[in-house]
Order: sequence, then structure tokens, then C-alpha cells
Amino acid sequence: MKLLVTNDDGLNSRGLHQLVETLAEMAEIYVVAPDRERSGTGHGITVFEPIMIKRIDSLNAAQKAWIVYGTPVDCVKLGISALLPEKPDLVVSGINRGPNLGWDVLYSGTVSAAVEGVIMGVPSIAVSLCSYKDTADYSFAARFTRAVCRQLQRDGVDKDTIININVPAIPRPEIKGMRVTRLGSRRYDNIFEERKDPRGNTYFWLGGDVVEEDQEPDSDVAAINEGFISVTPIHFDLTDYRLIEKYRHNYRDFIDQV
Repeated sequence: MKLLVTNDDGLNSRGLHQLVETLAEMAEIYVVAPDRERSGTGHGITVFEPIMIKRIDSLNAAQKAWIVYGTPVDCVKLGISALLPEKPDLVVSGINRGPNLGWDVLYSGTVSAAVEGVIMGVPSIAVSLCSYKDTADYSFAARFTRAVCRQLQRDGVDKDTIININVPAIPRPEIKGMRVTRLGSRRYDNIFEERKDPRGNTYFWLGGDVVEEDQEPDSDVAAINEGFISVTPIHFDLTDYRLIEKYRHNYRDFIDQV
């Protein structure tokens, strides 16, 4: 089994290194990761400047590894199209520092890298540890991801679906189990702090905390809050199928009014 491993925290992140070491026990690992943290880049790609890369030899558990001076999606595009010797069996993105729950998936470089894998015909997993602490332990999240990869290897994969995994940052004995969930609600209290640069120009710095909301019991947010691992199958088809017939009816003669 050949895996393309990437992330949005950069090649030197502890989560990625733990993931590579753990997955190397079961598969050939190829790493294509950003040069620095690219959190919040979503599905951004580099189109108006060249994408520089650099081959590295510091990841001994990987067959080959590259730094990409671009976004997580750039990494997957380059990895599959140009860098890997052949198409991987699976893209694994992570382990992210911090959760990717609910609507976070729209901003997340980690999840977007997995989405790009599926767009390019490769089944994909995104995995996050729900902690921002520098001392966070990624070992169990890595082992859980390895177990998911083995399950997919045995049972086959749904090529159009991304598996989004979030692991609570609590000791293994305190994890209550795993839930297959749906995306919950995840809003932020956007705070823009106005500042001045040394030349007197105005700029803004975005901050703000998560706004706590009531969650449906089967959501990923509820699972993490209750001490469960969340496994959410997601799809990049954003069509609201519930409204298709309504809009077909309401707009059937619309063009004649223009």
C-alpha cells in the first residue's frame, strides 16, 4: 500500500512526524508537505507564481519526502501529478494541531488536502487532534489512523468520500469510544483588532473564540465534547438536493421575464 501524507501545519510539525512513523509500519510513505504552517488556507491553490519544491532526507520512515512552498492543495496536486512514482492508494492529511469540526472543514487546509485527493481520484483521510498544546501526544491519534487505513485496505474505499477524523486530546483510558457522526455547527466570534505598522499604515489582525451552540447529539462537535472519537464521512458536492424541485418549479418561466 502506498500513501501520500501531507498536512497544513508544515513539514516539521510533530503531528506529521508521528503519523509518518506510525503508518510506515504498514505502508510505503511519500510525504509532500508545506514549508510552513498553512492553516486556514482552505482549498487555495498557487496560480500566479511558481511553486518551488525541495527534496529532503530527514524523514527516515518515508520513502521520499518533499517540501512544497505552497498550499496543502498544491502539495496533493503536485504529489499525485508530478512527484510520486505512481498514484498512491490513499491520501492521509494530518495529524492537524487542533480540531476540524463542523464548518471548520470549509477553512481547513488539512481537510482541503484530503478533498483534493478525492477530486484527483484517490480516497482520502483527514485527521486532527483536538488540542493546540505544544506538549500534546499524537501517538494514539496516529495509531487510530493506522487502524482506519488497515480497515480501508481490507474492506475497500468509497472513492468520492473523505473520512474526517477528530480525536479528543485526553488520555487513552478516558476515550469513551468512537462515533460515526455528521458535521455540527461551528461558528466563531470574529474580532478584528486594528493596528498600525511602523509606517503608520492600518492593518487588522483576526481573532475570536468559538461560539458555543447547541449541537445535535449525532454531530462531530457533540462527540468530541463527550469524549468520543468522531469519524465523519464528508463529500465536496455542495448541492442542496432538497431544493432542486422547488427551484425548478419557481424558476421554470423565469427566463421569459428577463
